[in-house]
Amino acid sequence: MTRQSETGRLTRVILKHAREAFDSADTIDAQWRALNFTSPPHLARASHEYERFVDLLTEHGVRVHFLRDPGGLDSIYVRDASVVCDRGAILCSMGKANRTAEPRAQLPLYRDLDVPVIGAIESPGLLEGGDVAWTDERTLAVGRGYRTNDEGIRQLRGLLGASIDVIVVPLPHWRGPGDVFHLMSIISPVDRDLAVVYSPLMPVPFREALLDRGVSFVEVPDEEFESMGANVLAIAPRTCVMLRGNPKTRDRLERAGAQVFEYDGQEISLKGGGGPTCLTRPIDRI
Repeated sequence: MTRQSETGRLTRVILKHAREAFDSADTIDAQWRALNFTSPPHLARASHEYERFVDLLTEHGVRVHFLRDPGGLDSIYVRDASVVCDRGAILCSMGKANRTAEPRAQLPLYRDLDVPVIGAIESPGLLEGGDVAWTDERTLAVGRGYRTNDEGIRQLRGLLGASIDVIVVPLPHWRGPGDVFHLMSIISPVDRDLAVVYSPLMPVPFREALLDRGVSFVEVPDEEFESMGANVLAIAPRTCVMLRGNPKTRDRLERAGAQVFEYDGQEISLKGGGGPTCLTRPIDRI
């Protein structure tokens, strides 16, 4: 069992159902603009999409554990609120002010699951889980952008310890601090030697470092970046879950030997800017 992987076979994951996060039509109407959703999610359709997403995971042997706390619309994107390593979980400090309560809300579930919480990122540190990706079991890439700052990265290094190599990846301004942009907006590892990437926004040193490590790239075309073609969840090596509507990226994945499963995510992904990695907080892989 390992927690220091993005690509091993996924065995346990934390989720938050759309019914819990979106709550009601009144909640949606009160929050969607402030949270920069492109339009208000439709609760019934979102719940249906989410059920099919859960089915896709459980059909592949993944045990799911649900957060039940009240939260805002963004709390459906559970990856952002914590980071996991072999020693346990680290609670994040959210770069988006509306989401400050989400990390602590995950604490009771981690306790119920017997996953130690080894620390938390404290203000003025900022760190979001969407900016954090294991490239191998001893190397963690961390995006330095508007949601994750230098102090957050410094605290993370201290909690992880000297045995973990932290690679800091400077992120572009892109559309500014109000946009949903994380490291995993431009890279999704799907095997030890394969990653889905959007190269136009990748820093050259990071891209070269991955190539030097023998990682091959599935390149996302320009027209599929906005539809989250680069956001792909590995549920096993070269076994992937991705948002429906990215046919070129899917074809390129399959040509690279990957098996691809799609879900419909108009309500739960596209409107809020969170793909399958954002919807999941993997706990254990093998």
